[in-house]
Amino acid sequence: MALDEALLNWHREGEIPPTLRFYGWSRPTLSVGQFQKIHKTIDFDAIRTYQCQFVRRLTGGSAVLHDNELTYSVVVSEDHPGIPASVSDAYYVLSKGLVEGFKNLGITVDYAMPDKHAARDRSAVCFEKAAFYEMMADGKKLSGNAQTRHQGVLLQHGSIPMDMNTDMLYDLFRFSNEDIKQRARESFQKKAITIDQLTNKTHTYDMMKEAFYTGFETGLDVTLHPFELSSQQWDDVYHLAETKYRTTDWNYHRLRKESVKHG
Repeated sequence: MALDEALLNWHREGEIPPTLRFYGWSRPTLSVGQFQKIHKTIDFDAIRTYQCQFVRRLTGGSAVLHDNELTYSVVVSEDHPGIPASVSDAYYVLSKGLVEGFKNLGITVDYAMPDKHAARDRSAVCFEKAAFYEMMADGKKLSGNAQTRHQGVLLQHGSIPMDMNTDMLYDLFRFSNEDIKQRARESFQKKAITIDQLTNKTHTYDMMKEAFYTGFETGLDVTLHPFELSSQQWDDVYHLAETKYRTTDWNYHRLRKESVKHG
């Protein structure tokens, strides 16, 4: 999360061009949206039991369990000629890279077009509901994305799961009883799907990265070039991680402070 924010800051300061980043996760990690309320919905005892990491994203949206997946992030200026002003239109443009990436895996996807009432009815679990222009296959959500804009720069990142441990996912949330949890889990499996489920194949991170690397080049009509961070840039990333994304204040108490401040 710190590296995504650092890329946004460096691009805003003119130090780097627009970037596309791919990354994976060494341990299962639950990320929550910047504005998401967590203390009544997240089961932190279960997070410790599963030895999951927990972090609050810079972007909005609902909770995502990152595990066996490809995660991507895009950083680009809002005034770039190819980036529309509206969030939904920008989603549509950037999703063209995802469409081509899925096509490289032999998967045909559709765009989610929820009605306005459904779009407002957000769930604590990201993959339970699709937002505008997120990827759907066989009528089920296939990837989740989130976007934020800071001082003229857009950051969009998203989760593309190869498979998903739904037992772990639903154990990380609070429910009134086990019956309600089980019904929610069963309902989720009718609404979301993964790459391996769709293709009946086992994918690796490298396979996914290759497919979406060429997918973004084709879909966005760009040529990608490798970018390596300097030692100083890595120091800046680790400093941001320690002073923000590893802190209790950011991850657990941010909204409580805001409610006091504005209350």
